Amino acid sequence: MKIYIILSFNEDGMENVYAGTDEEKALSLKPGDFEKCDALFVEIWEDGEKTDDFRLE
Repeated sequence: MKIYIILSFNEDGMENVYAGTDEEKALSLKPGDFEKCDALFVEIWEDGEKTDDFRLE
């Protein structure tokens, strides 16, 4: 099972804003969906290992 972790970055640091298995929801999130968010990054975990990470546009 894949787990999607969405991280929000701004000038104050980083915040975990989503963690779950819903790929469609995770990949549809945008920086404008969150207050004070300059960029969103996704980490994809499977079987306890990070398999991918990238910036969401």
